Amino acid sequence: MEQKFKEIASRYCKGDVGEITPEMAIREDLGLSSLDLMTFLGDLEDEFDIEFDFGADEQKLGNIRTVGDAIGLLNEYVG
Repeated sequence: MEQKFKEIASRYCKGDVGEITPEMAIREDLGLSSLDLMTFLGDLEDEFDIEFDFGADEQKLGNIRTVGDAIGLLNEYVG
């Protein structure tokens, strides 16, 4: 799952998949804007056949700061 996550993330940051680490900041290190992040989350939903609950999980989604945070949330849904 982490590898697929990185492949999708690399579409937005134009970085090498191998260079993406869990410690990297979504905005600062990967360079994703707020709009990029929302589109990225939509791509994750499509790829993993899940649907984030933006109402119930608004705080969790808003607290995504690092790649590790995003993978952790994804694990909760795919689980």
